[in-house]
Amino acid sequence: MINTFIFMILTFIGAGYVLLNKGKVSAGYAIVPSLFCAIFSQLAVYEKFKKEK
Repeated sequence: MINTFIFMILTFIGAGYVLLNKGKVSAGYAIVPSLFCAIFSQLAVYEKFKKEK
């Protein structure tokens, strides 16, 4: 769960970095952390579902 929040913050920082540089840097600075954020959030949901069963 804490990993989700860390990568969410990194996503916003990366998006801000891309916007401050007017899109001349790679959008990967925002996309890659958002991908990990989605992965970790889904893993948290899966673990919660697994515990209930």
